[in-house]
Amino acid sequence: MKKDKKMRQLRISLILFASVFATIQAFGQTIPGIKCGKYLQEIKTEIQLPKNIETPISKLFKKGSLITAIATNGVFRYENNKWTGEPFGAGWRTATTDPKGEIWLASSKVIQKEGDLNPIILTEYASKDTIICLLWEDSKTLLVGTTRGLLSYDGDWKLVAFSKGKRINSILKDNSGDLWVATNDGLLRRMKDNWVNLDDDLMAYGLRRSYFSLDYNSKKDDLYFGGLFSAGCIAGDGNHWIARGSDGLPYGPVTIIKNSRDALWLGTDRGAIKKDKGWHYYNGKRWLSDNKVLDILPLDERTTWVATPKGISQIQQVEMTLAQKAASFEERIKLRHDRYGMVSSSRLMTQGDLSTSRTGTDDNDGLWTSIYLAAECYRYAITKDPDAKKNAIKAFEAMERLETITGIKGFPARSLVAADESTGQGGEWHLTPDKKWKWKGDTSSDEIVGHMFAYPLFYDLVAEGALKDRVRNLVHRIMTHIVDHNFQLIDLDGKATRWAVWTPDSINFSNNWWYERGINSMQILAFLKAGLHVTGDQKFEKAYQKLITKHHYADNMVVQKMYGPFDLNHSDDELAFLPNYTLMRYANDKVSQSNFISSTQRSWHIEQPDRIPLWNIISSAALHKDCDLKVALEELQLIPMDLITWTMENSHRLDLPKDQLSDRFGKAQAIRPVPTPERGITKWNSNTYVYDSGSDGYGEDDGAYFLLPYWMGRYHGFFIGE
Repeated sequence: MKKDKKMRQLRISLILFASVFATIQAFGQTIPGIKCGKYLQEIKTEIQLPKNIETPISKLFKKGSLITAIATNGVFRYENNKWTGEPFGAGWRTATTDPKGEIWLASSKVIQKEGDLNPIILTEYASKDTIICLLWEDSKTLLVGTTRGLLSYDGDWKLVAFSKGKRINSILKDNSGDLWVATNDGLLRRMKDNWVNLDDDLMAYGLRRSYFSLDYNSKKDDLYFGGLFSAGCIAGDGNHWIARGSDGLPYGPVTIIKNSRDALWLGTDRGAIKKDKGWHYYNGKRWLSDNKVLDILPLDERTTWVATPKGISQIQQVEMTLAQKAASFEERIKLRHDRYGMVSSSRLMTQGDLSTSRTGTDDNDGLWTSIYLAAECYRYAITKDPDAKKNAIKAFEAMERLETITGIKGFPARSLVAADESTGQGGEWHLTPDKKWKWKGDTSSDEIVGHMFAYPLFYDLVAEGALKDRVRNLVHRIMTHIVDHNFQLIDLDGKATRWAVWTPDSINFSNNWWYERGINSMQILAFLKAGLHVTGDQKFEKAYQKLITKHHYADNMVVQKMYGPFDLNHSDDELAFLPNYTLMRYANDKVSQSNFISSTQRSWHIEQPDRIPLWNIISSAALHKDCDLKVALEELQLIPMDLITWTMENSHRLDLPKDQLSDRFGKAQAIRPVPTPERGITKWNSNTYVYDSGSDGYGEDDGAYFLLPYWMGRYHGFFIGE
């Protein structure tokens, strides 16, 4: 056995050396806290349209506080949260304003001023054309872009010969009086009555002579254009630029382009884009009523309206603090995720309609409730808010009931339901002797990880008196069950459950447990130290020492994070980092300390690119050094307020290069994480690199995955203020 141990230590010595050397000096360092303060949270609101408006909304205009929307059946105005206007005509698809500010509308063949009964019909030689865009060049001349050329109308129709046969997508006039025309065959410019096609001499070949949208900044004399795979600027000061996927542009063609004071807004057939200091992509029903963007209207520096075939979506930056965000998430849990005290999943009977929310059982009710319990423990420790204490006690009692309901000492159920409730599909369900309840068996290691992470925190930070005794007794029952059954969880049938196995015979010698060898070793060591801390029973310390000295569990945990050529299981990360934190709090033996440091450093190095707030915070606490706490804070701010499980699609994006390796389920993934506001709701147990995810808006996450890292960061002094 001594020889085996030496060989095993030799195999990991190279791994240990670099990480131990790098991290031992970091231990003891003081980590300066980051001030939270106020930030801007983006929130989407659907603008409620009056019943007499027929969508789509094709154009938006603003003058002062008055917003004008062009609908398929007329002109409607919005001011002081009220719509006015009556239907006028039908089939309107675009519009413009004349120098007097009056609205001119166009259908596919007809142009008409608002309120005027005299339409202007396309000339006979353009009768097969379709009108695309309009611009009043001056008080007398209307320019009309069609599918086959540019026309002018001043009482008589004329075809601009230079444009013949080209699709005219957009027209504008600059400060010098020059006209710019975006076409499917070049960017046209009229300078002092002379027309030129800039793509014949100047524009990049890669633009493929295709332009879809134009906008102009008169103060800077900057001309913005949207192309097939890019957006660009011909700048008045000569500092021209082009942006494509490699520069951060998410998608093209860019069919709408609008500049505001601090940002450039772009519209596409698959979402809206904002370019400020970075790039932001608004795609899917989290952000838009429909992905096809017809127009964009920046109202002020923080508010923008996006017109789509199904309505108008407002995207607004609202000033708030993370504490205010946390309060909102707390309210969500109380309203829609409290099921017998457990924090449960919410299913929506109608897509996206929170009023149709119904809670339901989940495989991991115990785990998700433990996350909320831990968050409330930290919250109470920081604020002494009696509401936090009340929430923590309620969550603890729900988790305690998961153990008592099974009738098996120390064996918690996965979940429970009333006898007449649906249990959903699959699972191992048992009726209680009184036939009033059903509980779900085959409890996994996930559940025990959650229980043994949260109970010591509740014991330390919240419980008092008799409640402390209940925690102590519950922990003692669970850990005695595991230790007495050779480090396994034994179900009603007398057999170990599928995943709750920590026995040395399996962990060290069975090929079926190669993947879990490191992670399960860390788990059981953490459970035993937590059990010792809460109960004081030395049998847990003896078991701990046995697993370290005889079965090399401390060595095993150094390489608990599988990666590289091995299958990468993101759901296992929480099954490692939560026990990691427990070991950090309660294990102080020198035998395993260097291994623990090495394991943490190694795992953090692997996880760092994922930008997961909780892993950053736990690693910082364990290693006593700043493990991207600023990134953690940014990610907490970026988590959307809307946690409906909308389908979010990103596989079409230009800015997220594809990883040649698919994920473990065969799904395509990017080489970097999809930005948090732009991907499906993922907690921290899912692959953040996967392009497409979500369940089409038929569920809502509880949001405790935000609450735990926020309050844990506050508790450790990493985040200062609210």
